[in-house]
Amino acid sequence: MSTKPEHYDVIVKPIITEKATMASEANAVVFQVRRDATKPLIKEAVEALFGVKVKAVNTTITKGKVKKFRGRIGQRSDVKKAYVTLEAGNTIDVATGL
Repeated sequence: MSTKPEHYDVIVKPIITEKATMASEANAVVFQVRRDATKPLIKEAVEALFGVKVKAVNTTITKGKVKKFRGRIGQRSDVKKAYVTLEAGNTIDVATGL
């Protein structure tokens, strides 16, 4: 599968948190993706960019918190995360980056 420029636009960045590290033990990787990205598009992008076989893609949308910025009320952006489960024998090392 060839890499298209659009694939780099789908995946924003890998998410490295305690919960994401626990998911990696179950052969899953967590990415922040564009809000309008669909599951088939995410699967295609991960397979093309990292050269792995994807078993499943689960997505969540985390709503942005209302926070104060310099005394004024503001709101953080909503974030879409993709939990990508890989086939057995495939791994992605997110610590090295793209």
